[in-house]
Amino acid sequence: MSKKILAVVGGGAAGFFGAVNAARLNPNLQVIIFERSREVMSKVRISGGGRCNVTHHCFDPEILSQAYPRGSRELRWAFEQFQAQDTVSWFEDRGISLKTEKDGRMFPTTDDSATIINCLKAEAIKHNIEIRTKTPVEALSVTDDNRFQVHLRRATSLTADFVLIATGGSNRGSRYDWLRELGHSIKKPVPSLFTFDFRRKIFEDLAGISVPEASVAIEGTSFKHSGPLLITHWGLSGPAVLKTSAWAARYLYDEEYRFTIRVNWLYPKNEQQVREKLQALRDKNARKQTDKQDLFPLPNRLWERFLELSDIKPTLRWAELSNRQIHKLTQNLVQATYQIQGKTTYKEEFVTSGGIPLPEINMGTMESKICPSLYFAGEVLNIDGITGGYNFQSAWTTGWIAAQHVGA
Repeated sequence: MSKKILAVVGGGAAGFFGAVNAARLNPNLQVIIFERSREVMSKVRISGGGRCNVTHHCFDPEILSQAYPRGSRELRWAFEQFQAQDTVSWFEDRGISLKTEKDGRMFPTTDDSATIINCLKAEAIKHNIEIRTKTPVEALSVTDDNRFQVHLRRATSLTADFVLIATGGSNRGSRYDWLRELGHSIKKPVPSLFTFDFRRKIFEDLAGISVPEASVAIEGTSFKHSGPLLITHWGLSGPAVLKTSAWAARYLYDEEYRFTIRVNWLYPKNEQQVREKLQALRDKNARKQTDKQDLFPLPNRLWERFLELSDIKPTLRWAELSNRQIHKLTQNLVQATYQIQGKTTYKEEFVTSGGIPLPEINMGTMESKICPSLYFAGEVLNIDGITGGYNFQSAWTTGWIAAQHVGA
């Protein structure tokens, strides 16, 4: 009996994971991966600074699903089939150990993304998967016998029995046109996970300085998140900002990325607690200069910038501070407002909100409700997570589920 063909469109994390598991589970499938770029898994290679943030150390499906601004409800049940613990076990079964860092992110113990890539490539070789790079799929059409004609750029088209779409997210809506032709609608893709660019570059010379815990809120909304905060040449980044950008992605797109944020640099301390500590400094360190303090976990250069923004000379002694200056310094530390005008998105690690609407997909099988034998996995779906390994986890999960059901 001749093998049936599964065409996998996209050689990223979701596509590759779906491909190797489908081939492993169903030996009667001939699996072919089509990747438009020169190499597969390029996003895997550069993720986590080249270390590959494989998943997050959260083994409770309900809690895990809460890390997804889009897709949370649907992933809740998908994670019952394949969650972060299953990802760890899958790689461990193939000799790859993962480690957990303080913030919950999980990496290979080698700290090298090539470990993950080589593992998946070895699986592809083991199961005789054909990989065709620099081969974009331009269109799909359904044949008279309900198979798929896969139309390729600069190559002969191919007929497949099943197709798994795992093309990832894109900020170019035209990239989804060929899926519309199959009857699917598209939720407009917009950026998620980006940094905030200041209108006034008041911290530009402090790029690289970070604080361990801060909160970032978008004025006039309920969007507020906390975590480490990083100063960049353009504004602010770090988990606190990236989480906020993910949850507010569609709102900020509508606002054309012009908005105001409120930052508490000393979270979870509140205004009253900080004011009392500053007054205590004034009382107990009366003869010391204001550039000397040890009550707040702030780098010296950043502390001095807060003094400057509060009209306090660093040579001024604590006893000389007026109540007005104490108030202004308190505001700059826990109630600072900054005008944001634009964003910075790192092209290689681009994450989108949008794509194929989840009501058009059977999330128990990842099969299209509109076009039988057509499956989806990864970020081409309207699913996106916050930073920390969550986007890879949804890729592994949706790829795994599709693999369980293709040709079953």
